[in-house]
Amino acid sequence: MTTTDLPADQAAVTDIPRRLVTAWAAHDADAFARLFTTDGTMILPGVYRKGTEAIRAHMTAAFAHELEGTRVTGQPVDLRIDGDLAVLITQGGVLASGETEPAPERAIRATWVAVKTGGEWLLAAYQNSPRDVPGPA
Repeated sequence: MTTTDLPADQAAVTDIPRRLVTAWAAHDADAFARLFTTDGTMILPGVYRKGTEAIRAHMTAAFAHELEGTRVTGQPVDLRIDGDLAVLITQGGVLASGETEPAPERAIRATWVAVKTGGEWLLAAYQNSPRDVPGPA
């Protein structure tokens, strides 16, 4: 995989996390799910969902329960684009009410695999993991 210098594609791919942040802030599961291809996958700790309908249903329930009142943040760390495939690494996390930085237990690193289809960049796969994992003593 090679890194590209195509500014339009770079901007479009790095815009996906911004759109996710906006959908999350509105607790809009429909807008969240529209970021994915129809067969896209989402992996979170303890969660695997495939397809926009499954992702939408999961986020609808999460926004109504454990994620109610939260926001999310994330900043790009690395981006690689090769043709119609992009891999983006971000760092961020879930923000509880009043927070400006995620608490260590809610800080994550994420991998976003995007594909360009019909001229639009969409998520084929998203996965996140805790940022801070205790190491060996």
